[in-house]
Amino acid sequence: MRQSDGRPVVLVLRALKLGDLLVAVPALHALRRAFPAYRLLYAAQAWLTDAVSLVGGFELFPTHGLDVPLALTPGQVNVAVNMHGRGPESDSLLEALRPQRIIGHASEHRPGPPWEDDVHERQRWVRLLQWHGMDADPGDFFLNLPAVGSARPSATVVHPGAAYGSRLWPESRFAQVAAALSKTGHDVVFTGSAAERPRAARIAELAGLGQERVLAGQQSLAGFAAIIAESRLVVSADTGAAHLATAYGRPSVVLFGPASPDHWGPPPGPHIVLTRAELRRGDTFASEPDPALLGVEVAEVLEAVRRLGLL
Repeated sequence: MRQSDGRPVVLVLRALKLGDLLVAVPALHALRRAFPAYRLLYAAQAWLTDAVSLVGGFELFPTHGLDVPLALTPGQVNVAVNMHGRGPESDSLLEALRPQRIIGHASEHRPGPPWEDDVHERQRWVRLLQWHGMDADPGDFFLNLPAVGSARPSATVVHPGAAYGSRLWPESRFAQVAAALSKTGHDVVFTGSAAERPRAARIAELAGLGQERVLAGQQSLAGFAAIIAESRLVVSADTGAAHLATAYGRPSVVLFGPASPDHWGPPPGPHIVLTRAELRRGDTFASEPDPALLGVEVAEVLEAVRRLGLL
């Protein structure tokens, strides 16, 4: 952390991924309003720096999960907020900082709202802050626009990657969707991380589209956000790309596998969720696509695009 500027400090622990950050945006905005004179830190992996800057008012404090103590002097943090979970590991990390106040769910050591399993993640963290007396609105999920512009304004984004195999819709199906959209005038591009670039390249080839459309691995996180923010349409599994489409109000078709859209899906808006809930196995860390994802057919995706008025 850079040198103190004299302001008291609020630290939010949520050492998770991009989608986890984005569903927490309403709660982060509520904290910004509740602590206007405080320095606001968000503890997560350093690669999320660009995304944290889009929330407004927060600095990223680099941390690598729950295995390493937070590199802060005890007493340096005034208010610690546990938005990572409710377990002893996250609680212990924050207690070691000896803050004046810890905001979290109910535990043996302090009061708080009870943890509920069957609740949307966006609502979970809003409820936490509401219980602790803050004004929080689950509809306050929009991000600031990136300082950079889109490398491909008005493109249709096909984002075929995901962190786990359980969320990987087959390459051949993504290719069929991309080819059909391209034939109707969509400027299709393929996004993803550098590690996901080979998959995106294979899908572009299967779709009969040139490799110049494969943008995976070529943008910073801010550049990726800009592409989504200025897109015509986003087609993605339940990943950060889908949550960015929500954050910028861009039309999206989101394919759900192991996770339930009741817990992670987009709010009302120009977003259509496709899944086969009755087939869901629910193993997030599986290497093979969840049956709920495999149950979604190409024709359903194209029909969803049609329902959005884009086909």
